[in-house]
Amino acid sequence: MLVKICGLKRPEDVREAVALGVDFCGFIFHPQSPRAIAPARAAELDSGDCRRAGVFVEQGSEEILGVMETARLDFAQLHGRQSVDCALRIGPERVIRVLWPERFASVSALQAEIDRHARACAYYLLDAGKRGGGSGRHLDWHSLSELRFPRPWLLAGGLSADALGEALRLCSPDGVDLNSGVETAPGVKDAARLRAAILAARGE
Repeated sequence: MLVKICGLKRPEDVREAVALGVDFCGFIFHPQSPRAIAPARAAELDSGDCRRAGVFVEQGSEEILGVMETARLDFAQLHGRQSVDCALRIGPERVIRVLWPERFASVSALQAEIDRHARACAYYLLDAGKRGGGSGRHLDWHSLSELRFPRPWLLAGGLSADALGEALRLCSPDGVDLNSGVETAPGVKDAARLRAAILAARGE
């Protein structure tokens, strides 16, 4: 079970994530987000051997690639309407494609979008709501079980230790993305909540 911690801003939260053995550390480069961080500041945060992902909403490929270099990122997590061509310019092996199930009128429409991005991403991430992340809301996990993914996928959307067992049972993702469900305030992770959620994700 892959574990990604998103919205990291504080050195102590990054240290805790690394100590707990998470797979991805996530940093948000959307200025309107309360969890936003400057690329140079993100570069200073030591994430050990964790893969580093950056969240991008409105930026195009050139700006994304520049931030990736400055912030020492391994992946670009595309939350906006970046095209397949944009993802290809970044490099499919470096892209996490975010999709919002609630934007689609049917499971088949969502499946078509999953298939459309297959050649231009390494991972998918499914988040709750219709725009933005970190809302604390859950997806309809049962409906996601009907989907077929050509790449590994991560589940997001208000996940905490209490919710993870049911979420994993209903839709069987390859990994989880933890953010608002392990916070006391936007960008402030709670060590106890973080540990509990990671243990729950890994069935420990």
